[in-house]
Amino acid sequence: MEQSGKTTRADKHRKKQRSKWRFILPVFLILMAAAFGLAYFQYKQGVNQSLKKIEKEKTPLAANIPKIEYKFSGQKDQYGDTNILLLGSDARNKDEASRSDTIMIVHYNEDKGTFKLTSIMRDSYVDIPGHGKHKINAAFAYGGPDLLRKTIKQNFGIDLQYYAIIDFQGFVQLIDEAFPNGVEINVEKKMSKNIYMTLEPGLQRLNGTQLLGYVRFRHDAIGDFGRVQRQQMAVNAIKEQLSGFQTIAKLPKLIGVVSPYVNTNIHPSDALFIGKSFLNKNGKMETLRIPVENSFTEPIIKGEGQVLELDVEKNREALRQFITK
Repeated sequence: MEQSGKTTRADKHRKKQRSKWRFILPVFLILMAAAFGLAYFQYKQGVNQSLKKIEKEKTPLAANIPKIEYKFSGQKDQYGDTNILLLGSDARNKDEASRSDTIMIVHYNEDKGTFKLTSIMRDSYVDIPGHGKHKINAAFAYGGPDLLRKTIKQNFGIDLQYYAIIDFQGFVQLIDEAFPNGVEINVEKKMSKNIYMTLEPGLQRLNGTQLLGYVRFRHDAIGDFGRVQRQQMAVNAIKEQLSGFQTIAKLPKLIGVVSPYVNTNIHPSDALFIGKSFLNKNGKMETLRIPVENSFTEPIIKGEGQVLELDVEKNREALRQFITK
C-alpha cells in the first residue's frame, strides 16, 4: 500500500509539471511571435521610410529599384569565417561599376564571436581571372561581385560567402537614423577638396553627409592610404557608439532603412542575426589593410596609371595570420 501511495504522489508531481508547461509553452510562443512581428513591423517601417524619401527627392536611385540580381557562388572560408564583401557605390554616376572603389571584407567567426575588417586598396594591381592584370576595382566592372570574389580568392586565398553593395546615400540615411546627434569623430585636418563641403579639424559630431565626406576624402599627401585609414576609424567609431540595448532594439528598423540602398545576397533575418552579434561585441574591431607595409611598390603602368604592385604571397600570408590569430 505504501508503494502505491508513493506512485500516486509521483504521478501528481508529473501532472503538475505537465500542467505548468502547458501554460508556459503557449505564453512563450506568443511572446516569440510578438517579438518577430514587432521586428518585421520595424523593418518594414524603415524600408517605407527610405522609399518615401527616395520618391520625394526623385533621386536617380529610384530607377535602380528593383535591383540587379547578381550570381554569387560564395561559401565560408577554410577557417570557419563568414566573410562579407562590402562595396561602396555612388548610384548618381551612370558608370556605377567604376565607382565601386571602396572594397572591404568583414570577417565574422560565429564560434569565436569575433569580427575583423580588411580593406583592400582599389589600386592593388592583381590578376583578374580571364582578364589579366589590372587594378582590383576593375574586377567589379568586368564581372560584378562574383568576379571580384574570384579575384580575391585567387590572389589572397579566402572564400567570400556574402556581398553587399552599399549606395553612399544609404550610408547617409543609416547614420542619420542611428545617430540623430551625429557620430563623434576627431577630424585630423581641414578637408574640402572634392567632398562638396568643408570639414574643420577637431573633435566633433558628424551627420551622415559629413561623415560620408570624411571617409571619402583623399586629396592630401597620403591620398588613398589616408582614406582607407579614415574608413576603418569610422567603422570602429560607429561600432563603439552604436553599442547598447536601445540600438539593438532599433536594429530591425535600421536594416530596413538601409535595405533599399543595398544590393546584397544576405537575407534580412541573417543580417539581423549578424548585426546583433556585431553590436554585442565590445571593444574595437581589429583591422588590416592590403597591401600591408613593405609589401608593394608604386610603378606607373601604361593604360592603368599609378598602381600598387603587390608581393601577393606576403599579403596572402598576412591575411591568413590576421584571420586565424
